[in-house]
Amino acid sequence: MPKSSISRARMEQLAALSPFELKGEFIRLAQEHHDHQQAKSATLMLNAGRGNPNWIATGPREAFYALGAFSLAESRRVWHGDDLGGMPAKDGIAARFERFTRAHPDLPGIDLLDRCVRLGVERFGFEPDAWVHELTDGVVGDNYPVPPRMLAHLEQVARAYLRQELFDNHAPEAELRLFATEGGTAAMCYIFDSLLANGVLHKGDRIAIMVPIFTPYIEIPDLDEYDFEVELVHADMFVSEGVREWRYSTEEVAKLADPSIRLVCLVNPSNPPSLALSDRVREQIRDIVAERNPELLIVTDDVYGTFVNGFRSLAADLPRNTLLVYSYSKHFGATGWRLGVIGLHDGNVVDDRIAGLPEPDRARLRKRYGTLTLEPDALPFIDRLVADSRRVALNHTAGLSLPQQVQLGLFSLFTLLPDGQAYKARVQEIVRTRLGLLVEGVGMKIADDPQRAGYYLELDLLAEAERVHGAEFAKYLEDTYEPIDPLFRLAEHASVVLLNGGGFDGPKWSVRVSLANLDDLDYLKIGHHLRTVFAEYHDEWKAGG
Repeated sequence: MPKSSISRARMEQLAALSPFELKGEFIRLAQEHHDHQQAKSATLMLNAGRGNPNWIATGPREAFYALGAFSLAESRRVWHGDDLGGMPAKDGIAARFERFTRAHPDLPGIDLLDRCVRLGVERFGFEPDAWVHELTDGVVGDNYPVPPRMLAHLEQVARAYLRQELFDNHAPEAELRLFATEGGTAAMCYIFDSLLANGVLHKGDRIAIMVPIFTPYIEIPDLDEYDFEVELVHADMFVSEGVREWRYSTEEVAKLADPSIRLVCLVNPSNPPSLALSDRVREQIRDIVAERNPELLIVTDDVYGTFVNGFRSLAADLPRNTLLVYSYSKHFGATGWRLGVIGLHDGNVVDDRIAGLPEPDRARLRKRYGTLTLEPDALPFIDRLVADSRRVALNHTAGLSLPQQVQLGLFSLFTLLPDGQAYKARVQEIVRTRLGLLVEGVGMKIADDPQRAGYYLELDLLAEAERVHGAEFAKYLEDTYEPIDPLFRLAEHASVVLLNGGGFDGPKWSVRVSLANLDDLDYLKIGHHLRTVFAEYHDEWKAGG
């Protein structure tokens, strides 16, 4: 495989970009190589740079469309003529839905929809007409979200989903309040903005970030409106010489005991190493909060939790201290739906911090939220998040669109049924199969870890170079090439797109491979291409004496 045509100086400049922006350069080179090679062979561009899965959950989508058919029938029942319908009526709607299911047994999704509706009544005790009407009116989208934070029945459904999938069916006693958001990305933005607006955090505060991590958690705190002083907690442990464990040492986690650290952000399971926190680290963080830093605020992004059986979030272990971010995008193949939630338990440290603010700050906040309630001091932070998401003045039109909330609810109900558990096992099997093929192709050793989600894999090429060929070869790579050189070679000469692990605050010579978005055997090919690049470096080193 030839060297890259991109100069080292140019690579050094490009390395300053976010990995998601740098990816555009890799795609351009890969596409050029693909177009050039297409006349000679059936070469494909293999883009394993993005975490968008290539599977979707069909069952709950069919249920959504079946519900749409019923909802339109209800609308036409109220007012019919010339593409005009009325708002679905609540009285008697559950009985009408039952008749609809019997009259349309062959409608795709109707059986699952019926079981989801019955689950709401039987498990949650929902009043049938109120429950069916919330779903029916929601999927039509003819109203503003009321309450704006999340529809009442669907919040209970989503809460049960999170308790099962992220809390290992052992939930804290405190109630978990949810705010439905436009994916996990919106949740991140809302949280940082509201923490600052409410005086929970201030510009320049010390925070910690557990790395490697999804790049926006690194980039947002550096924006001028936050300008936080950041302490990095590195997953820098090795299983054996040259083989990274991607685990946090006791010494690194101990950084969180410093009371000057006001906030810690983590993705769990991690991105890109794709490992859930070990019991040892979870227990250490619990001890730190109990004994050394009781006011520590934790933001945990648990989007990949469903890919680890028995996963347990820090939000379950430390409900007072933790803001939960969760997105439905990866598990259900629903990145385009933009479905996420922020979760916060009652009796939390954020509300306590706001209550303890100096009087001038509390007066400022009374003015900020005084148009929403006559008792702004008592407004919980979870509701302040909703208001702040719409600049307070538009709180009355806040909230995730109702069709989105309904699909979120059907995803949740599906997972509470045996069908959803079978689907979960299947998507876990997909990423693990691809992981095995990639590792087979690249020929590198990775840690055997039962907490591995396997949605991504991060490979430390420099550590592998030292493990296989010794420290002198590793030093040669560092002295001769930029850490992103392997990615340019892969893109330019093999039409393979990966992301640089250094952009996630991982080792600079590491690469991130998404195991979600290509066909299984493509990962074997990517592994072979990576091995070829590695061999080329070694040949160059030997040729140079």
